[in-house]
Amino acid sequence: MHQNLKKSVDIRNNQCTNTGSTVLYDQNPDYSRPPLIISTADYEGMRGRLTKLYGNEKARLCMNELERILQVHYAHKPVNIAEQEHQDSNELQFSEKDIILITYGDLIQGEESSPLATLSNFCKTYLEGTINTLHILPFFPYSSDRGFAVIDFRAVDPNLGSWQDIEELSRSYKLMFDGVFNHVSSQNRWFQEFLNNNPLYKDFFIEYNSPDDLTPEQRKVIVRPRTSDILSEFKKIDKTAYIWTTFSKDQIDLNYKNPKVLTRVIDMMLYYIRQGASIIRLDAVTYLWRELGTRCASLQETHEVIKLFRNALEVAAPEASLITETNVPHEENISYFGNGGDEAHMVYNFALPPLVLYTFYSENAAALSKWAGDLKYVPNTTYFNFLDSHDGIGLMGVNGILDDDAINLIIEKAGKHGGYLSYKTGQDGREIPYEINITWFSALNHDHNEDLAFQVKRFVASRIISLMLKGVPGIYLHSLIGTRNDIESVLATNSKRDINRAVIDGKAITKALMDPFSKISRINRELGRLLTIRTQKKAFHPYGGQTVLDLAPEIFALIRTSPDGQEIILALTNVSSKVCRLEISLEQIGINEVCWYDIVSGVEWMSNEGKLNINMNPYDIIWLEPVKKD
Repeated sequence: MHQNLKKSVDIRNNQCTNTGSTVLYDQNPDYSRPPLIISTADYEGMRGRLTKLYGNEKARLCMNELERILQVHYAHKPVNIAEQEHQDSNELQFSEKDIILITYGDLIQGEESSPLATLSNFCKTYLEGTINTLHILPFFPYSSDRGFAVIDFRAVDPNLGSWQDIEELSRSYKLMFDGVFNHVSSQNRWFQEFLNNNPLYKDFFIEYNSPDDLTPEQRKVIVRPRTSDILSEFKKIDKTAYIWTTFSKDQIDLNYKNPKVLTRVIDMMLYYIRQGASIIRLDAVTYLWRELGTRCASLQETHEVIKLFRNALEVAAPEASLITETNVPHEENISYFGNGGDEAHMVYNFALPPLVLYTFYSENAAALSKWAGDLKYVPNTTYFNFLDSHDGIGLMGVNGILDDDAINLIIEKAGKHGGYLSYKTGQDGREIPYEINITWFSALNHDHNEDLAFQVKRFVASRIISLMLKGVPGIYLHSLIGTRNDIESVLATNSKRDINRAVIDGKAITKALMDPFSKISRINRELGRLLTIRTQKKAFHPYGGQTVLDLAPEIFALIRTSPDGQEIILALTNVSSKVCRLEISLEQIGINEVCWYDIVSGVEWMSNEGKLNINMNPYDIIWLEPVKKD
C-alpha cells in the first residue's frame, strides 16, 4: 500500500517508552490496526533502486515482496511508537552521550546464568555512566571465525544465552548487532539446501563448474582481505561445484544478483531491530556485489543495496541506524556516507588507529593533525572513532595518507612489541600488508621494566584521541583493562587475531580493581573518569564544530564546539615523552577569555597579555573551558 503522503519520521532513542534506549517491539504482529502506508516518493525511490539492480520485471516482483516485509515489521511496532513516527522531530541520530563498547558475548567469565548475563552484570557494575551502547560481536550459532561464519541468523548461540538475555541488555543499553550479510557458514541451512539442489535456493550463491572459469586476468583485479583461493570446491547432489568464498571455505558469499537474497536479508535486518538492535553494523559490506572484470569491491551496485537498506529503515524503522565496516583506503571508505541522507549514518574511521599509533611511535602529531584538519564531514553523518577491535589495527585506511616509510615504521615497531602482520590479496594478485594483530596496550607499551604509572598514562593519552575527535567513540573491552598480547592463544589456534581475544576472568578483574596500584585499577580510574566527563559536555557532540590547531609537533590540539555554539573546549594531548611548553595566542584561536578551567584536573589557567602559557608534562591531557567573569 502506498500513496502521496508527506512522511516525517525521526524517532530517536530518547523518545522511546521503555527504561532503556531501544524500542521494544511486540513479539506478535497486530494486523487489526491500519497498515503501514508507504509514501509515493519512498515507494518509487525503492522501486527505482531495484530497477537499477534487476531490471523492470524483477524489480516489480521484488518490490511486492519488500512492501510485504515492511508491513509485517510495522505491525510488530507498539502503537504509541508508530504514532510518533508521524510527528516532526529535530533530534539528531547520535549525541555526546554515545560511547560504544565492543565485545564478544562471552569475553568475560563469571558465575551468572549465561555469558550474556555476566556481560550485563559487568557493565552495570563497572561502566555505569560511561558506556551507553554495546556492540556485541556476532552472538549467533557459528562454525568458524569467532562468530562471523553464521549458521543460523535468527538464533542466539545457546553457549552465550538467549534472546531474553539480549532483550534484558536492550533495556539498559542501545545495542549494535552485526549484519553479517556478505556470507553464511557452510553449515547454514541456505547453503545446505543449495547443495541439495532445492529450487528455492537456486542462485543464492555464486557457482562455477571449474576453477578455470575464473581467468587469471579476472582473478588478478579482484581485491580481497585474504590470500586464500577465491573459489572453494563443494559436492552438490549431482556434481562438483566451485563456490565464491571471499574470506574462507567456511564462509560462503551470498549472491545479491538474485533479488530473493536481498529481500531475505532485509527481512533479517528488520528482525534484528525487533529483537533490540538500535544500530546495524554492515560487516565486510565492501564485498557485497561481485562483477567479473572489476575489483569486486565497493561497486556501485553495493552502494545501491546499502541505500535500499537505508530506505527500508526510514520507512519502517527510522529509530535504527546503519554503520558500514569497510577496511579500505580513506576516500573509498567515506564514499559509504553517500550524500549524507541516503546511505550509512556512521562509517568506521579506519584511518584513525594506524594514524594514532604512528603519532605515538614518532612522538609527533603533525601527520594526525594535518589529516584531522582535512577530514571531510558529510552533513547528518558521523564517524565511528575506534582504535582497536576484535580483528586488529587495519593499515588500508592510511594508504595515501601516510607514506611507505611511516607505514613501515608502524609495522616494525608493532612487530617489536609482539604484534603479527596479516596480508591481503591486492590488485595484480600481490600480497600486501593488511592489518597488525596486537592488543592496544602492548602496541603502546613494550618495556616491562618501565614504570607502570607511566605506561598507563601513555596508554590513556592515546585512547583520548578518539574521545576528542569529532564523531562517536568506541572502545574494545580489552582496552578497558589494558590486556597484553595473548601469544599462547595464537600458538594454540594458529590464528593471529586471537592475540586480542583472550577470555577475561571476572573474579580477577574484581580483585584487580580493588588494588589501587594495579594496571586495571589505574586505567579504570583515569580512562573511566575521562569517559564520564566527555558524556557530560555538549562540546563533544558528534555534530558539533571542530577546529584543528597547530601549536607544537608534540601536541594534538582541537577546539570543539557544541552544535548551538554555546559550549567550547580547547582539548590538548601531549603525544610525547617530553615536557612541552605552549604559548597559545587567544587571538589565533578566536577566544578572548582571560580565565580557563581544565575540566580534567580542576586547575584554572589565566591568560596574560592575550596569551595562555601552559606547560604539559609527558602524555598530559588538558581540556580547557573558557570561564566568563561577570
